[in-house]
Amino acid sequence: MFAKALVPDGACLYSRRMIDRLMTGMLERVSPMRLPAARILACLLLILMGGAQAQQQAGAEGYAEEDRDWGIAATNRLRQQPYHGPTPLTIPGAQVVSTRELQAMLAGAGSPILIDVLSEGGHVTLAGAVWISGAGRGTNFMDPVQAVLAQLLAKLSGDDKARALVFFCASSQCWLSYNAALRAVALGYTKVYWYRGGVEAWGAAGLPTAKTAGKAPTP
Repeated sequence: MFAKALVPDGACLYSRRMIDRLMTGMLERVSPMRLPAARILACLLLILMGGAQAQQQAGAEGYAEEDRDWGIAATNRLRQQPYHGPTPLTIPGAQVVSTRELQAMLAGAGSPILIDVLSEGGHVTLAGAVWISGAGRGTNFMDPVQAVLAQLLAKLSGDDKARALVFFCASSQCWLSYNAALRAVALGYTKVYWYRGGVEAWGAAGLPTAKTAGKAPTP
């Protein structure tokens, strides 16, 4: 029971066969006085195998479900409320960036502009990010939000439509950054990135964070 509890469900059948083989071999080669030690060794081997498999699965899924596929189709339309919910894996006109990819981008030349579009003040954000509250809200690409965002992005980028912009919000279940990235694409920016994992994935990776302060510009 102890060994099985530490092994992922998908490994249970294989683990049972592994135990049988290990125990059979040990029973043939060890004396009765050493049987308890043989059983302990078999369990330890099984735990190690399960731990390695769990690490591989965690690596494949990224941080905080940033790579999780909920089967949601990508759309080029702005998501309306509720803004919390499963998001697509891709976004039209922009590029999805993972935690490790974003970390590499920030460490390289031509660092992108990080743009936090969460609404609540005093929240945890990525260190060095610019906070633009409300950039992911609104109804369409001709509304007042789009007009004000156009001015803010022009100022941030120095009127350079080729400047890399990374939009993020809370997690992979937050549509606000998806919407904001679509708005930037509609404005003609050519290097738009959507950090799907957001603050949750960044924190799960143990990377630098900060707290928003003051009042953010609101489109």
